Amino acid sequence: MFPGMKVPPAAKHPGIGRTSLAIVSLIWRYNVGMNRRMLLKVAGGAGLAAALEAKKPRLRTAICAYSFRDALAKKSMNYDDLVHLAVDTGVDGLDLTVYWFPSTFDEFLLPLRGLAYRNGVEIYSISVRTNMCQPTQELRDKEVADVRKWVDVAAKLGAGHIRVFGGTVPKGESEDRAAGWATEVLRRGAEYAGSRGVILGLENHGGITSRAERIVGIVKAVGSPWAAVNLDTGNFERDAYRQIEMILPYAANVQFKTEIRGENGERQEADWDRLTKMLAASGYRGYMALEYEAKDNAAVMVPKLMVKLNDLARRYSQ
Repeated sequence: MFPGMKVPPAAKHPGIGRTSLAIVSLIWRYNVGMNRRMLLKVAGGAGLAAALEAKKPRLRTAICAYSFRDALAKKSMNYDDLVHLAVDTGVDGLDLTVYWFPSTFDEFLLPLRGLAYRNGVEIYSISVRTNMCQPTQELRDKEVADVRKWVDVAAKLGAGHIRVFGGTVPKGESEDRAAGWATEVLRRGAEYAGSRGVILGLENHGGITSRAERIVGIVKAVGSPWAAVNLDTGNFERDAYRQIEMILPYAANVQFKTEIRGENGERQEADWDRLTKMLAASGYRGYMALEYEAKDNAAVMVPKLMVKLNDLARRYSQ
């Protein structure tokens, strides 16, 4: 039925019962309300399909707590300070590396979450240490238990993402076998993470995750919407731009570094404009988080770099 078509009265069609007539009437009312221009678009077929498939990017900026690792370790800075820094630098979120958390109890987590909310800052991610390449079932069970603990912490902070590591291949073992262990741990971790609404982002962090092909293989083998990739633009040892392009369809979070590796492994200044264009072209929707690892003073450099990252996010986001 289309707008303009009438539903014949039931009296003229004794074969239609009241229930059937009610259903027909609902369908008719729905079609009357349908926008005529939408119908014309549907008639266009391929053009509409292409429009629906084109995923517009949505880019937001963040700061990784790891950028201030020295200050956090020395306690000259705390996690409340990071919330205020996010406000001062105009970023949207924080990726909180947990290494310097004073505790994982509510007394620390909930006030921090409240402070972030009152300041309009999203604690969208936490970053933890894991080693999923464990050769025994007992060790893999322990690794899964640790992941579950951090999932609970993330949920209390309101974070929807956790950066995890795949780990290193044990001496004497094959990479394929170690990848199987990592896949098992990530799958079991993702099952629990999904029950709390948290995504596990497997980072390209050396070891079993040195190459994009292996990372994609692990994530695809897990086969869960709660297992994805935490893309670190500075961690590939060579040919980084090609490997980043391969990873992007699976990325749930992206960390920006100031350096990147060229085709032959040479260090070079990261082309943030090129990287942001790649994100936008892939339809990425999520955070671009600065993880500052250079030797200069982070308190000076991070605000300067965030000006550039904020500008890029605005320029290429739609």
